[in-house]
Amino acid sequence: MKTRAAIMRAVGQDWEVTELELDPPKIGEVLIRYVASGLCFSDEHVRNGGLLPRFPIVGGHEGAGIIEEVGPGVTRLKAGDHVICSFLPVCGHCRWCSTGKSNLCDLGAQILDGCLLDGTYRFHTAEGEDVGGMCMLGTFSERAVVSELSCVKVDDDVPLDKLALIGCGVPTGWGSAVHAAAVEPGDTVAIYGIGGVGINSVQGAALAGARNVVVIDPVAMKREAAQQLGATHSCATAGEAALLINELTRGVMADKAIVTANVVTTEVVTDAINTIRKGGTVVVTGLGENMMDNNIQINSSLLTLMEKRLQGSIFGSGDPFHDIPMMVNLYRAGDLKLDELITTTYTLDQINEGYQDMLDGKNIRGLILYGS
Repeated sequence: MKTRAAIMRAVGQDWEVTELELDPPKIGEVLIRYVASGLCFSDEHVRNGGLLPRFPIVGGHEGAGIIEEVGPGVTRLKAGDHVICSFLPVCGHCRWCSTGKSNLCDLGAQILDGCLLDGTYRFHTAEGEDVGGMCMLGTFSERAVVSELSCVKVDDDVPLDKLALIGCGVPTGWGSAVHAAAVEPGDTVAIYGIGGVGINSVQGAALAGARNVVVIDPVAMKREAAQQLGATHSCATAGEAALLINELTRGVMADKAIVTANVVTTEVVTDAINTIRKGGTVVVTGLGENMMDNNIQINSSLLTLMEKRLQGSIFGSGDPFHDIPMMVNLYRAGDLKLDELITTTYTLDQINEGYQDMLDGKNIRGLILYGS
């Protein structure tokens, strides 16, 4: 089978839309026709070197679609099922899955290689070169073969184009507030960076009952969007936010801070550490400019003498097979907003335009829509 896909051949290049050969599904795998894919900054990290996968690679890890064929041994899914893809596969029985930390499943160690669980590839160029799929998915393709362990079945009547965002940005941001930061009713929360992840930290903090949700972003459009989805205050700079939070809390400062900036730096983490109270928590969800660099330096005295806490988080520290269905139900009930997150939709051929719009601060979340 042939499929059109956007691939990256090396750091610093643009996405190249090309036709690839696609193998049929093997044991435990399914063929999926994608309906939509989100444009997440993690794929921009592939272009700029913040993430270093095996090249060439089909980008995209935030998608939803319809199963067209299942391979041998697949029992949970059948042709015609609607699914959201989790960018982290979940085995269900490793140390991490068995102790309630499936976001750290051992299968996640392979997601940057782009191969499937047997160590082989399903995408190939016309010349026979193996091409990986970002996070074992490759949602920047009309079709892909993926592990059934990466697919969460959803009801057929929920719009898949909106649900694509629940594959990464929504649970990552929401869970950064609800799970990793453990926001409680009455908390004051500071959120640094309002993109496709940060905007959902806003939703999570608001749903968890935070009294004050203060967002920090230099882009006015993003600050306004955040205030429509649960933020109580917004600031253009960290300095403004620190003064505001000091006033709101009568000098106690924020209970929690969440760093969802596109590129994590010492400066933004230091701002967050300085803005939380004694015993407060900073959750770092974003990535640095280069995954091999030590890019955070903080004052250890603040951690020790004030018992402040610095916490990393992947997939919002949640469980894909629990949190994804829960978020679908929250969306159906009107408590979780998805439609409002989508600023602009694109065709696959417009992928580089979509990422430029992201870099220019024009989008909360861009979305690729595929034809039937």
